[in-house]
Amino acid sequence: MQIHSIQRDPNSPLIELKNINVVFEQKTALNNINLTLYPNSIITIVGPNGGGKSTLLKTLLKLQAPTSGEVIYGNDVRIGYVPQKIHLDHSLPLTVARFLALKKGVKKQEISTALEQLSITHLRHNTMQKLSGGEMQRVLLARAILNRPNLLVLDEPTQGVDISGQAELYQLIRQTQQQLNCAVLMVSHDLHIVMADSHEVLCINQHICCAGTPETLSNDPTFIRLWGNQLSQNVGFYTHHHNHHHNLHGDVCDCNGSSTHCQN
Repeated sequence: MQIHSIQRDPNSPLIELKNINVVFEQKTALNNINLTLYPNSIITIVGPNGGGKSTLLKTLLKLQAPTSGEVIYGNDVRIGYVPQKIHLDHSLPLTVARFLALKKGVKKQEISTALEQLSITHLRHNTMQKLSGGEMQRVLLARAILNRPNLLVLDEPTQGVDISGQAELYQLIRQTQQQLNCAVLMVSHDLHIVMADSHEVLCINQHICCAGTPETLSNDPTFIRLWGNQLSQNVGFYTHHHNHHHNLHGDVCDCNGSSTHCQN
């Protein structure tokens, strides 16, 4: 049994964000954000810490109302959400199967299908509290696809995962996207290393600083020799085209090294 996809008009947007502004106590979190998500597209969002990436996701997921602007949803938009992390009560052991069954309206066969699709059937009876970082991400992804979404939203899915593990996770996300025939919107904690299959990468620091495509590393002999084919095929490098630099913490710096905000 497979999780079936639903064909949509590729020219009909799933979600449109128009002139989105979010202000918290006179502090601007998002400024004039315009973003259109189309079926089957893969968009990665990067940006400095505190740049508004999480606020953007919350606005799209209806968890944060915009101060101004409009969010337009297409017909029958089903969102599967993979959070950055979840909080579990360590005094109450919870198996993977039981965790997935907590999702409203889910059937046992759907759980089995999701576990099989993500190659984690062997984790069915493991406790959530004892999963590794990579295993947890796979379980959260399995939960996200239970409702057969046409949009997968992932909040920093590779955080805490080494670079080879990132390549494997990106490959899994790509396979899932193809199986479901869905769009993917992903926030990356890394400002430069992104999923190579991304159709567009957006750099956000309150507003959209710049956008472009990742430069794939699949043809770089040195990179392939160091990391292998799987990594080079699934990881790309994004070059920022704007007039500032990022420090090691992801903050925006001007020429003298002090933190600042990017300018258009």
